Order: sequence, then C-alpha cells, then structure tokens
Amino acid sequence: MIIDAHNHPDWHGHNLDRFLANMEKYKIDTTWLLSWETPQDEWAPGTTSVICDPGPSGPIPFSRCLSYAERAPGKFILGYAPDPRKPDSVDKLAASIDIYGVRVCGELKLRMMYDNPDALRLFRYCGKRNLPVTVHIDYEFDTGQTYPRPSYWYGGGIEAFERAIAACPETIFLGHAPGFWAHISGDGKHDKEGYPTGKVVAGGKLIEMLRKYPNLYCDISAGSGLNAFSRDPEFAKEFILEFQDRILYARDYFDNKHQEFLNDLGLPSEVLAKIYAGNALHLVPLEK
Repeated sequence: MIIDAHNHPDWHGHNLDRFLANMEKYKIDTTWLLSWETPQDEWAPGTTSVICDPGPSGPIPFSRCLSYAERAPGKFILGYAPDPRKPDSVDKLAASIDIYGVRVCGELKLRMMYDNPDALRLFRYCGKRNLPVTVHIDYEFDTGQTYPRPSYWYGGGIEAFERAIAACPETIFLGHAPGFWAHISGDGKHDKEGYPTGKVVAGGKLIEMLRKYPNLYCDISAGSGLNAFSRDPEFAKEFILEFQDRILYARDYFDNKHQEFLNDLGLPSEVLAKIYAGNALHLVPLEK
C-alpha cells in the first residue's frame, strides 16, 4: 500500500481526472489532500502559474479539497488548516471535522511565528482531536528580487517551530519544506540556500529535534525533502533507519522521484512499508 501524505487539488496542471490517473500510474492508494489558506499578500504572485483561480481565502481553499473528496470517495484524506490568526479558526476547524470528516490540519504556510499564541491554541485543539499538523517553513534570504517582496519566509524558522512542538506535546507535527529539511545538516546553509548541496555535516538541528521530541514527524515531499536525502544518500539511509517510525512518503507534486530514490537505497522491506503507508496509517487510520 502507498499513501501520499501531502498533495493539493488543482495543483500543477492536475484536475481531478489527471490526479486520479497519476495516483493509479504510481500505485498510490490514498492521498492526504491539503488546503493552503493565507492572505493574498503572503503568497508569491508566481503561485498563480501552478494553481488556477485562487480563492479569496488563499491559493488552495478547503472547498477544493472537499470537492475532490466528494467526487472520488475513498481516495482522499481531507486536510484543512484555517489561518489561526483569525478569531474563528478553531471553530472553523471543529466544524470541518464534525461535518466533513477532516483528519489532518494542513498545510499551514503563513508569514507568522509558529509559536504565536493563536497558533498554539489551534495546535492544542488539533492534539485534542487527534489531527496531525503539517507545517511549511521557509527562511528569508537574498534572492536578488526586491518586488513585491525580496523573499517569502514562512513560520519564523526552526526555533519558533521547536517552541511550538515543545509547547504542544500532545500534538503530532509534520515538518516540511526547505526551511525544515535544510536542518538535516549542520552546515549553516538553512538561511542562505533553499536547496543546499554537498555532504551532510554533523550537528543538524533536525536530528537533534527528532531525538528530543517524539511528537515530531517528517514529511519528505517536494524538492526539499528529496534534496535533503539525495545530497548524501549514505547519510539518508542512516537517517531513515534511525527515524523509520516517523517518516512519511509524500510528494506535493506529481512525479515519482521520491519512490525511485527510496527504492534504490537498499532499505529493508519492512522499513519501506512504514514510510509508504504504515506511519501514515498510524497517524490517520483509514475508516472502515
């Protein structure tokens, strides 16, 4: 069984029919379908090249996720992350769980510190309702651009994320994106390069946090997760073996590069089974 623990509706040229065909092509049984709701001035204008007609609440409103789930029963796990800065965020999430069966809080991708008191309130509610929380982290660094923003940071860095994890021990968090995965290495490139290259250097903050916080999991999706592994395959294998119970296969795209890389590492079949589905099922069991 294979579960893609991170993808989006109407994303990168894929409507529902193309999405389902892509899942079948790569033998993906179920996908966690995540929203991305954020104010318009917090997402890069280039986003419109990969998402058609963003809604007023953000590039990927929950309504698009719900539409897919209703038209293809049994293929998707619903995710929804309301902006915790809005006073009704917990109420909206509660309603989405009770009415539509939301099982994941994600994707949270906002220009705010993730240990913001409003965010902690939402995270603690997720812990009470057994919803894992998927967060996106990006650092601000010089991109050579000046308009409309020099860079698009999200989450406030790994330190703010760590404080949130520590403050919400009953909540499961999945880290994702360049600002999370760059910390697999202690080379200090996390705030200088989006996709660092070269062998992994000892002292990575991510390894330290995984050893310290049992409620932290890893979402390997997109180029950031794949890059963190492919920059040093030998280290990647050691990392996966150590944290095999807290790594989830995920794509955030529609290619098969993650499967190809994982399958070529020479991992034991029981470890691959955990990454491809077992760990996701542990967090979000499929409904009978």
